[in-house]
Amino acid sequence: MTRKQSVQQQLIDSGVVAVLRGIPRDQIVDVAEAIHAGGVTALEVTADAGDYAEMIAAIDDALAETDAVVGAGTVLDEPTARRAIDAGAEFVLAPNFDEAVVDSCNRAQVVCIPGVMTPTEAVDALEAGADILKLFPASVVGPDHVGALRGPLGDIPIMPTGGVSADNAADYFDAGAVAVGAGSALVDYEAIERGDMDAVEARAAEFVDAVETARAE
Repeated sequence: MTRKQSVQQQLIDSGVVAVLRGIPRDQIVDVAEAIHAGGVTALEVTADAGDYAEMIAAIDDALAETDAVVGAGTVLDEPTARRAIDAGAEFVLAPNFDEAVVDSCNRAQVVCIPGVMTPTEAVDALEAGADILKLFPASVVGPDHVGALRGPLGDIPIMPTGGVSADNAADYFDAGAVAVGAGSALVDYEAIERGDMDAVEARAAEFVDAVETARAE
């Protein structure tokens, strides 16, 4: 199994990706370590932060001896993808499908997860070489849309993101999702502001428990 295949399987096996958005650089490692301690092994740093590459590298270094994998999110173009990959990102997510981003990931043997909503986008992304499809924003269409896409398209790997919570995660897995992405439902931003990493860990653990329970049913 290649490293890319291993990362893709880990994302599916873990079932959840933590979306780290808007976290100050001087706190990002502490937050990542707390969320990982809560049981989340896939950590996504969004590229809308100017220093996202440095943050990816810092988390990757801090968690190098663990089972964590670090990726980049909100990757809208190829230069952003290349910078993230150079910094150590092992998976790349986007809210949209851009063929150049998929190509860049495939050349670097990095897992690519573009955003899709329609059957056409899903097919185009898979034919371009996407590994997993990010259904975004999931809250707009809900869990039923996962099953609606998988009906005609078969066993396609879908990761709903945007509005997924501990309360509704089970509905997405029941519909056929292979994993979910979560931001504020998993990342306790109020706890981060007051520097309470124990609370950050606890929120992550609660989300992981909800995912594990959902997948066991």
